[in-house]
Amino acid sequence: MVTTYEWPSNSEVGKLEAQLAAIVGADNITTEAAACALHSEDVFAVSPHRFALVVAPQSTERMAAVMAAAHAAGVSVAPRGGGMSYTGGYLPASDHSISLDLTAMNHIIAISADDMTVTVEAGCTWAVLNAALADYGLRTPFWGPMSGIYSTIGGGVSQLNAMFGAGHHGTSSESVIAMTIVLADGRLLRTGARGPDGDTPFYRHFGPDLAGLFCGDCGTLGIKAEITLRLIRAPAHEGCASFSFKTGRDLLLAMAEMARAGIACEMCAFDPGLTKVRMKRMSLMSDVKTLGAIIGKEKSVGKGLRAAAKIALGGRNFIEPTDYPLHVIAEGRSATGVAEDIDAARAIAARFGGSEIENSIAKVIRAMPFPPPNSMLGPEGESWAPVHGYVSLSNAPAFHAAIDALFAEMAAEFTEHGIYTGYLFTSLSTNALLIEPVFYWPSGYRPVHASMIEAAHLASLPQLPDNPAATAVVKRARQRVMEIVASFGGGHFQLGRAYPYRESRDAASQALLDTIKGFVDQDGQLNPGGLGFPQ
Repeated sequence: MVTTYEWPSNSEVGKLEAQLAAIVGADNITTEAAACALHSEDVFAVSPHRFALVVAPQSTERMAAVMAAAHAAGVSVAPRGGGMSYTGGYLPASDHSISLDLTAMNHIIAISADDMTVTVEAGCTWAVLNAALADYGLRTPFWGPMSGIYSTIGGGVSQLNAMFGAGHHGTSSESVIAMTIVLADGRLLRTGARGPDGDTPFYRHFGPDLAGLFCGDCGTLGIKAEITLRLIRAPAHEGCASFSFKTGRDLLLAMAEMARAGIACEMCAFDPGLTKVRMKRMSLMSDVKTLGAIIGKEKSVGKGLRAAAKIALGGRNFIEPTDYPLHVIAEGRSATGVAEDIDAARAIAARFGGSEIENSIAKVIRAMPFPPPNSMLGPEGESWAPVHGYVSLSNAPAFHAAIDALFAEMAAEFTEHGIYTGYLFTSLSTNALLIEPVFYWPSGYRPVHASMIEAAHLASLPQLPDNPAATAVVKRARQRVMEIVASFGGGHFQLGRAYPYRESRDAASQALLDTIKGFVDQDGQLNPGGLGFPQ
């Protein structure tokens, strides 16, 4: 397997650029420095390398032609969707690489209410898909992360997602029926049972689950071109409740029992650290767009106005700053069933010392599931980066305690460098809890932030200087958290180049992975370094 790359001579560079321009059109390829630099950083890191060019195919056929040309030229290619990675998932492995920009492949190919499937191009965002499906009264089971305004479905399946619908239906990959994959040399690979014409996939399983190979592969085994997801009818009723717990242990015990009971389509919880961050931000409740979304979410204007007024008056002062708030959302076919699930959540919360609080945040989460990603920076313009792990229900409290102990150990360093932390907690079906520590530190924002955060919000924040010393401490803390995850036998989403994967597998698994990689990408040109494959 090739592990290093040399960009062709200048004449060959020009030839390749001309080939790619002929495939995708001159407007869809660029060597402009700012564009190449933007694609060479993610939310956490700036690569020491820079892409030589960015190319944006507009169809599966053009993507295949681009990959074939790049393969023949002997250069590496890394796919990029919405750009929300914080694990080096799409960064260049050398200065001789191409960034494959998938945002031009953003169409919904087919919605079949009869067969309960939807097929999209990989660059379609979760927000766009949900808006289109709403007209049919349909939804995918897992229907997106909170970053769905930018996060693409191809990126979500490549990196795996948690959040909306995950409490019932698991992560993004568990809603996949079939995929059309472009391999490193331009070959097409199609998965699933695909109907009499071979182009109307309707069921995932037909022999070995080939689709599963490409779920969570971080774009190292193939490029997702088209993805078919299963549909469900949009639940007719939903309800929510919020609770406050005095300790993280009590919170996680309650979340685990709610997961076992299967009563929440999603749960979202925070620690006191994130509560403090939320209190520092401009009041969400004063935002007209937020209150308008609340009004629109209700089934009548009167109910909407009452809900919005209650939220506006309630503000954010309904939870003690040292407590752990949990927001539980239930959905179902009947109002009675939803009410029973919320009542069950109340009973479970009470068993573990939880007290019910105003459910304003839960209502906002459902009314505005895909907000602009302004929280990618702290309230004073600080850099932000998460790290996470998911563990079994029984191990979650001890896992959280181990991370807390690490943060206590590093408290002096955190204080010295102005670093502060928080936690986000959520559930995955009836099997696991995801715990995501987040870090804020005084270091300035970069082009990747400016490309996504609302301009008015960004303008309100100070531009802090770069802070390599604080960033190094955060990097070390994230690595220590990953070691704790490994000690609990946990897992990760969004593996990229940050979380250990290939090296964590047993010898037989490594050999199988290497064999598969050797077939789908025999020269190691596809996103080298991802998943722990050679760079």
